[in-house]
Order: sequence, then structure tokens, then C-alpha cells
Amino acid sequence: MSVKSSTGLEENVASALCYALGWLSGLVFFFIEKDNKTVRFHALQSIITFGTLHLIFWVIGLLSGIILRAVIRSAGYYAFGYVVFSGLFTLLSIVIGLAIFICWAILIYKTYNGQKIKLPIAGKIAAKHTGEEISM
Repeated sequence: MSVKSSTGLEENVASALCYALGWLSGLVFFFIEKDNKTVRFHALQSIITFGTLHLIFWVIGLLSGIILRAVIRSAGYYAFGYVVFSGLFTLLSIVIGLAIFICWAILIYKTYNGQKIKLPIAGKIAAKHTGEEISM
């Protein structure tokens, strides 16, 4: 018999949906799910993980804009420094974006299949605040 959450969804479906839109869907499920500790755990883990990754991605974008603007002001668009920094930040964005996508896909797949996955830092914080004990 499958366990239902207070949303009416099965626990594995609700847990997977916590990751569907990153920290945003985690936030929604964290506030609408009142009873099921597993769903609340995955919601909070999603908020912490993807919220942090979102902030890191945003800060890298901000820093790249500041650095590229400084390079453009000092040497122009066609300077070697602009090409190097632009290429590095583009490559960094692609690598981070791909890593985020892979993490997202694995979390959805594993939680939908009923596996209880606990990420090293975010999972520990989420378990502490939800009272859900999930072993690594």
C-alpha cells in the first residue's frame, strides 16, 4: 500500500514534484504539506540545494558582468582579455548549468522511484528541521 501525503498525492510523486521547479516547487510543497515528513524533507532539501545553486549562478553572472565591463572600459571589445574572460565565464556557466541539470534529474528520478536520497549538507539541514531521518 502506498503512502499518501496531505496533498492527496502519493508520497513518491509529491517528493519528486518538490524538485520539479527547483527551489520554487520545494517552497510550495514545504508550505502546503503539513503531515508527511518525507515530503517536507524533500521540499526543504530542494529549497536549500537549488536556492543555493541559483544564488551561486547569479553571483557568477554578476561578477562576470563586472569584470567584463572593466575589461571593455580599459581595452575595448576586441581586446584579448575580453575574449578570454568572456569564454571562461561562458564555459563556467555551461558546466555549472549542466551539473545543476544532472543533479535535478537524478533527484527527481530517485525520489519518484521511492529512494530516499539525502544530500550531504542540504540533507542534513533538512532532516534536522523536519525531523525526518534518512540515512545516506
